[in-house]
Amino acid sequence: MANHNPKIEAILTAIITPVDTEDQFNETAFREQVERQISAGNGIFCGGTNGEFFALTEAEKRRVAEVTMEQVAGRVPVVGHVGEVSTAECVRAGRFIAGLGVDAVAAITPWFVPLSQEDLHYHFSTIADALEVPVYLYNIPARTGNTIAPETARRLAAHPNIAGIKDSAGTYESLTGFISVAREIDGFAVFNGPDSLIHQGFVDGCAGAVSGLANVAPREINSIWTRFKAGDVEGSRKQQETVTSLRETLYKVCFAPAAVKRAVRLLGYDVGDSKYPVRIGAAQETQMREILAAHDISR
Repeated sequence: MANHNPKIEAILTAIITPVDTEDQFNETAFREQVERQISAGNGIFCGGTNGEFFALTEAEKRRVAEVTMEQVAGRVPVVGHVGEVSTAECVRAGRFIAGLGVDAVAAITPWFVPLSQEDLHYHFSTIADALEVPVYLYNIPARTGNTIAPETARRLAAHPNIAGIKDSAGTYESLTGFISVAREIDGFAVFNGPDSLIHQGFVDGCAGAVSGLANVAPREINSIWTRFKAGDVEGSRKQQETVTSLRETLYKVCFAPAAVKRAVRLLGYDVGDSKYPVRIGAAQETQMREILAAHDISR
């Protein structure tokens, strides 16, 4: 069996990156969002898709991680995303982020260039060889064009420094493929990405979930986990139904990370606009306000 580090078990919020009117990282607003998540019982996944890592400079990515660690101060688990297109850049980012004291790092599959399963095995093995902090694979094929196959995850799970996978493929079939690996290899953890599958993931053996929607509904998302952990499986399932409804309606308005960030702003937090050119009009804002009210989501 692989000699993995103790696995994290929690809801981790894929936290947004607030910006000011000049489109620069807003540290004060970010600290407020970190506190909001901690108050709800959630850990932090910083620099991920909802953190708009692909639109941040290297300096911004580093500062986001630094401020996260300063604000969290050991109170909840922190996973720092270090995914880049090249293996060497992932290692360089990983060494910096690991040096801040994060509990683990995660790396998205490289994008733009189609990669074979052997390429992906080399990429993640090289990252894990170079770092002393636990490494999570991050599978999100709709955004990168590259998919980690369950068999590749099984091979990588044998590495003593690869602790698990965050699966954001969006299907139950994909999730169960990785859960089967976790059942075979002690210490390999699966984190569910889609907010619609959080409860079912726990039923099937996921260690946790990385939730973008938790930026909007931190208590509601956390409740799926806490109810399940307390043995209230039916209560967890019912809470999931509410969250799934919120997700389905909100994400129809516009691209999910942009919708999440604007929804947080509509709740009264000064988080600014998206870093990418998704423009949200007054009619869409009205839709969002109605969706938040219908699901009883408030500040």
